[in-house]
Amino acid sequence: MIRYALKCDNDHSFESWFQNAGAFDSLTAAGRITCPECGSSMVVKSLMAPKVRPSRNLATQPETPPQTAAVPASTRETPAALPDPELARQIAELKAKVEAESDYVGDKFVSEARAMHLGDRPDRPIYGEAKIEEARELLEEGVPVLPLPFMPTRKTN
Repeated sequence: MIRYALKCDNDHSFESWFQNAGAFDSLTAAGRITCPECGSSMVVKSLMAPKVRPSRNLATQPETPPQTAAVPASTRETPAALPDPELARQIAELKAKVEAESDYVGDKFVSEARAMHLGDRPDRPIYGEAKIEEARELLEEGVPVLPLPFMPTRKTN
């Protein structure tokens, strides 16, 4: 996802999210992006600066090379650390729903999902961990899997 600052031909400024840069280009060419104030479809990208938060403890951490830099756990997995409070709330709700209504199977996710797909085990909602290659294999076999935008509570410290 990418967010662009936009401006219409009547000088109204607004922002919008797009799947990628190509999606913006194709929607603009089709006249499907309109100004929320005046409805004009003459919309162009505007100059915008990315929002980058400095680390809270930057002064106390030694500098690390980029290839070995670790993302602090407080920003890596916690929905509250997301810059959009509404998105953080929605992810927290999703996490609560998944954890309340599904069985956590941990690193047995791939074998459990495959067994349910083949009819060897009864269907039930599950969640757990899988390597990217394993998830791709499941998808190629027709097993419906999706990545979750959070770490399970059982895996956080």
